[in-house]
Amino acid sequence: MNPTVSPKFLVERDAWKTLAAHFRTARQWHLRDLFANDPQRGERLNAEAAGWFLDYSKNRITDETIKLLLQLARESRLSERIEAMFRGDKINFTEDRAALHVALRAPRSESMLVDNRNVVPEVHAVLDRMADFADRVRCGTWKGYTGKPIRNLVNIGIGGSDLGPVMAYEALKHYSTRTITFRFVSNIDGSDLEEATRGLDPAETLFIVSSKMFNTLETITNARSARQWLLNGLGADEKAVAKHFVAVSTQAQRVADFGIDTTNMFGFWDWVGGRYSMGSAIGLSTMIAIGPEHFRAMLDGFRQMDEHFRREPFERNLPVIMALLNIWNNNFFGAPAVAVLPYEQYLKRFPAYLQQLTMESNGKNVTLDGQAVNYDTCPVYFGEPGTNGQHSFYQLIHQGTRLIPCDFIAFAQELVPLGHHHELLLANAFAQGEALAFGLRPEEVRDTPSWLVPHRVFTGNRPSNTLLAERLTPTTLGALVALYEHVVFTQGVIWNINSFDQWGVQLGKVLAQNIAAELESTGDPELKHDSSTNNLICRYRRLKKR
Repeated sequence: MNPTVSPKFLVERDAWKTLAAHFRTARQWHLRDLFANDPQRGERLNAEAAGWFLDYSKNRITDETIKLLLQLARESRLSERIEAMFRGDKINFTEDRAALHVALRAPRSESMLVDNRNVVPEVHAVLDRMADFADRVRCGTWKGYTGKPIRNLVNIGIGGSDLGPVMAYEALKHYSTRTITFRFVSNIDGSDLEEATRGLDPAETLFIVSSKMFNTLETITNARSARQWLLNGLGADEKAVAKHFVAVSTQAQRVADFGIDTTNMFGFWDWVGGRYSMGSAIGLSTMIAIGPEHFRAMLDGFRQMDEHFRREPFERNLPVIMALLNIWNNNFFGAPAVAVLPYEQYLKRFPAYLQQLTMESNGKNVTLDGQAVNYDTCPVYFGEPGTNGQHSFYQLIHQGTRLIPCDFIAFAQELVPLGHHHELLLANAFAQGEALAFGLRPEEVRDTPSWLVPHRVFTGNRPSNTLLAERLTPTTLGALVALYEHVVFTQGVIWNINSFDQWGVQLGKVLAQNIAAELESTGDPELKHDSSTNNLICRYRRLKKR
């Protein structure tokens, strides 16, 4: 048995059984009563770290609930598992790897070991090379094949090689250089690359190709088409590629075969999962956009939250508290989803980033020792910036039949002062949490015909967290991302699953390779799929020929 497996199946743990008994009472509670019976509730049920303040008072919990949830964390050996991760143990045992993304933001003086080797010097060596390259691109000393400086940068990746860089670029655009245009390509759909390169001058365009093994189907297909776009546009020979492409990869020979100078290859390590990699060389486009100093400030935000998670007692530990509340809502109240609602337009891609971080990590149905789980694991994560979401899906959250807890994210200071915009934005953020919690009772619906009253009543009693920071900066962004990383890890520990592999994405990729050959075949291929897939392939081939 894997040594990290918890000693008891989750539902057999004493804390779980006690929580189940506690829930039989808790499900009758209403947040109106919890606040009425505890006037200081909003001042007590909060915590803060690394520039972030968490108000979790609008959850259907009491002090007893918190005590039992904390006991569940202890029975799940959370402290041991945290230390195992920071120690560099191979906690991703199905792939025989450590999950030491925390080393990406460790200070130079720290030691973090993988296979008895301190990897921190390697991390900083790559960061230093990235900083030197970023500075050359930003100041114009890096020249393209024709001698022109770079004015356009296109990042080519997918999954963690795309979602993190895109999210960070959009989140920190206020701090980015405006002398360079940044675009991102991930989808193998040709329209994605076409739109990303439209209007760009090849002589002034640099591509970053991010693929650990330099063989990811979508990334390499897009990279080859981008390479041809460049050569066609420049009317140049193969030597031009080295001036307009750099790689983030570990495969020097494949990079060289593509035409990229391996001195412009930035490496990373198999102990960094893709969805945890935005602080590594995968973040090269981010560093070029915001500059090395701001990038290091972002890493410092990660580090501050890492240290808080590792050192702070569970009862004041933001990631642990948020993870336990999610388990309470998901596994006991049956909430199928979590809405992440940033009241900050710069964070518009943050929910999409979280979708991979949460659902690829914890979308698992077997325990660490291979048993089928008999409880729910990861809920669906979704969201949009406020106030856009209020005019979209909030109706379902307020009056729908399913319970959907919400995380509101907001900042006290705006980056772009403009009249009363920010006060109105924050007023909406706070009002939504209040409305979800307390609702609107029939007696509060005044001057309304009786037949209309049921349509206007809000039951309330819908849980939410509010995360509030002073200002969106590289540091607070890093801390926010690390917060959710550790929430995911904590949930995985309690659910007793492996949060660091992703075998579920592989089968479709393998089948697609076979189907692609059948779609492209000049003859009539012999199809051996199910009748639905066979019929779809045949119909596609007929339509393609028209």
